[in-house]
Amino acid sequence: MRGGRKSIHAITTWVRRQPPKVKAFLAVVSGMAALVLLRFIVHDHDNLFVAVEAVHSLGIYVLIYKLIKEKTCAGLSLKSQELTTMFLAVRLCCSFVMEYDIHTQLDLATLATTLWVIYMIRFKLKSSYMEEKDNFAIYYVVIPCAVLALFIHPSTSHHLLNRIFWAFCVYLEAVLVLPQLRVMQNTKIVEPFTAHYVFALGVARFLSCANWVLQGKIAFVSAYGIHELHIFIFVLAIFHILQCSLTLAFGRTKMRKWKAWETETKTIEYQFYNGK
Repeated sequence: MRGGRKSIHAITTWVRRQPPKVKAFLAVVSGMAALVLLRFIVHDHDNLFVAVEAVHSLGIYVLIYKLIKEKTCAGLSLKSQELTTMFLAVRLCCSFVMEYDIHTQLDLATLATTLWVIYMIRFKLKSSYMEEKDNFAIYYVVIPCAVLALFIHPSTSHHLLNRIFWAFCVYLEAVLVLPQLRVMQNTKIVEPFTAHYVFALGVARFLSCANWVLQGKIAFVSAYGIHELHIFIFVLAIFHILQCSLTLAFGRTKMRKWKAWETETKTIEYQFYNGK
């Protein structure tokens, strides 16, 4: 057990010392390896979707614990939560029309918890909300996703409007974490609960990306349908890969700074000058 921990520590230390380009290359290789692994071990794509929802829900539960335990919403982005509500609401509308299954029930549960988080930030813990730091304009995300959905959407037998809405909510899901990243950037520091939430979103986005890429193997009726689906999946994968890379890289950097600050607070000099 100790030998395994030492090996993992040695690997992580080696990776941290590499230049950014090498880290990016390793991240891409690791992502591709994970996709290949999922291709062989996942036979039912519904299970992968459930995993996405489970990880996303875990991140939200971390937020709920933070709000209840610490009685503060400092460092959280209300706009990211509002974008999450928007994408879930649109996807639920599409699910009720296109298909009603366990996906719909999971989305309902996630939407309910997200609405509770919004309620806590807006009303109960409003005094601790950093509104001036949460300055990412929502229309910078919503408008490009809507325009992209108009031109690039899946080719299925459903009504055109439903397909456009479905594409919109998928694109929005891929970038809804951007306001949260802006808050973390503006505050210059991130506490552990927020970092764990963002990391959970990054993992969920990767699994969601893997789900769509793996489903790209499914054959459709016409060659045009296959072509349109491939374009849709390609654009979606780009969105997800960029978001995952930004989230994981940013979260890793912030966590490193947080640990350095924690180490500094334990020194005698810090405690002396701060009257501890």
